Amino acid sequence: MNKFLYWLPRVLAILFIGFVSLFALDVFGEVLWLTALLMHLIPSFILIVATVIAWKKEKIGGIIFLILGVLALFKFIWVISVPAIVIGVLFLIKKK
Repeated sequence: MNKFLYWLPRVLAILFIGFVSLFALDVFGEVLWLTALLMHLIPSFILIVATVIAWKKEKIGGIIFLILGVLALFKFIWVISVPAIVIGVLFLIKKK
């Protein structure tokens, strides 16, 4: 069970980054598609940094994910905020 709780938030964070990155794929019809793609991938880059931090320091990373989830709640983006909060809580769960 310890290994499961160790890997679950990490795998979910990677899947979540992939999910958020899918929203950037709508820019290929634009003239400056590379610039638009990079701008649309900014949330993914932020999540990648949060995942790297959480991988090494679980408490700090969990708090970062919770903050990101709460910030998304202010914009009423439930699809983004709920998974971020769940991942943050999973990183904060103590291992015995």
